[in-house]
Amino acid sequence: MANSVYSVHSAANLMTTNQTTTELHTIRDWIRYAVSQFEASDIFYGHGTDNAYDEAVWLIMSALHLPMDTLNNFLEASLMTSERAKLARLIEQRISQHTPTAYLVKEAWLQGLKFYVDERVLIPRSFIAELLNNDLSPWIEFPEMIESAADICTGSGCLGILLASAFPNAAIDVIDISQDAIDVANINIANYGLETQITAIQSDMFAALKGKKYDVIISNPPYVDAPSMATLPAEYQNEPQLALGSGVAGLDHTHTILREAAKHLNDDGILIVEIGHNRDALEAAYPHLVFNWLEISSGTEFVFLLTKSQLL
Repeated sequence: MANSVYSVHSAANLMTTNQTTTELHTIRDWIRYAVSQFEASDIFYGHGTDNAYDEAVWLIMSALHLPMDTLNNFLEASLMTSERAKLARLIEQRISQHTPTAYLVKEAWLQGLKFYVDERVLIPRSFIAELLNNDLSPWIEFPEMIESAADICTGSGCLGILLASAFPNAAIDVIDISQDAIDVANINIANYGLETQITAIQSDMFAALKGKKYDVIISNPPYVDAPSMATLPAEYQNEPQLALGSGVAGLDHTHTILREAAKHLNDDGILIVEIGHNRDALEAAYPHLVFNWLEISSGTEFVFLLTKSQLL
């Protein structure tokens, strides 16, 4: 999507690559420059940061392959010519193309874990991650007794990896319709050495899971409704649209999950699904189903839990 504000002023506000690499020398210089450029632009934050400074630090430190917590040690470090040229190019791309920083540096963070990402997958963000950080307590009393779990619409595989951490004795399946997403998920599975615990399966929701049953099924499916899809910021337009939109009301994937999940849950199994801002629409569609709305940092509107018996 074109950057309507920045494009008008780009000639005045954005140095040429040659000027930038000549006049900026230290990491401190580059952070100052990036913050100034981001503040003068109309880029949208929301893929891991919410302000120009944090975005600048993330882009610069990651692009230079420096740990984020070592920033103070390197503020006065001088950069090589090639490094300065690289940073100038990335900052320009972040602004002019609205490319999310996660795609530029090929990494995203969730619950303190780093995941490989690129344009083939949605940038990880899910309230379910908070719940997995607490082993789904109090709904799961004994995490060590969970033997099987699945993540439907896994994308990068990040929630599946958090499942493996929460339930170390469980065999985990991560499922996505996109082979591109499965390929990225396998990168992250390998990066964490979880190939023997996690299996990535290409499938349209439950289609390829015939006969499989799980103690826990989680899903952060596409849930953006059609009106919202039309007004998404450019950064979100750069993500796979298949992973965002879910019909007119944003509930197409959730309807499938509610229809099919019980067949794939063990008798005491539970289903956890994230649905964005669609609580009212969901409850209106299922007036006789009593959803358990789980408390997360942003409230009790976004993630529900149902038991197999409730689904039946």
